[in-house]
Amino acid sequence: MTTLSGKTALVTGSTSGIGLGIALSLAKAGANVVLNGFGDAAAVITEVGQFGGKVGHHPADVSDPAQIAEMLAYAEREFGGIDILVNNAGIQHVAAVEDFPVERWDAIIAINLSSVFHSTRLSLPGMRAKNWGRIINIASVHGQVGSTGKAAYVAAKHGVIGLTKVVGLETATTGVTCNAICPGWVLTPLVQKQIDDRIAKGVDPQQAQHDLLAEKQPSLEFVTPPQLGELVLFLCSEAGSQVRGAAWNIDGGWLAQ
Repeated sequence: MTTLSGKTALVTGSTSGIGLGIALSLAKAGANVVLNGFGDAAAVITEVGQFGGKVGHHPADVSDPAQIAEMLAYAEREFGGIDILVNNAGIQHVAAVEDFPVERWDAIIAINLSSVFHSTRLSLPGMRAKNWGRIINIASVHGQVGSTGKAAYVAAKHGVIGLTKVVGLETATTGVTCNAICPGWVLTPLVQKQIDDRIAKGVDPQQAQHDLLAEKQPSLEFVTPPQLGELVLFLCSEAGSQVRGAAWNIDGGWLAQ
């Protein structure tokens, strides 16, 4: 098992869903964890803190570069900086391009792409100084293929993979690595809403879930947050030290088609 004792991880968007699953995996491996996101922070701090590491929370809205800077300053002040950055925060909106609200486009690009840049640029100096660091960007299978109605999300996730490659190259001779993880369907609130929309049209709940998966994901099973957490741990391990600039699919066969 990967041991991350003495390391500090910051996971954006980690008060629920994928981010919380990753935070729990990192905490189980011994890392201190800085959580970020909205909701009941106290309950999540208790949940992640059960493994004995130090846990904190910063409520930064990652669409705002100034708040990202405040979050990194908090991590430096309270934890001595971060060793592992997991850029996970994301939002979604579905509409055809000609109907896509401009404000939703701007919000999705800010949260899903620009926040990755700002968190990375602010974290890199400290990682370079230690000559060790892991930057792991939660992209998506939509960083490599398109789907109708998801212009902003697909554009942002493609951008995350491009940024990942550049940072991977710029840190290639150091102890810092940068990689992207590309999940397929994960049963998050965003995906549950798409299932609920089908149920609202009269489809049986089990059939609605099956139909959603069958359209894209050959395994007919959801990827789970703990599976994503285990992949994060691998990328943090010595075995993952020469994985650089990669976009790692964990998608039930989606991209194999």
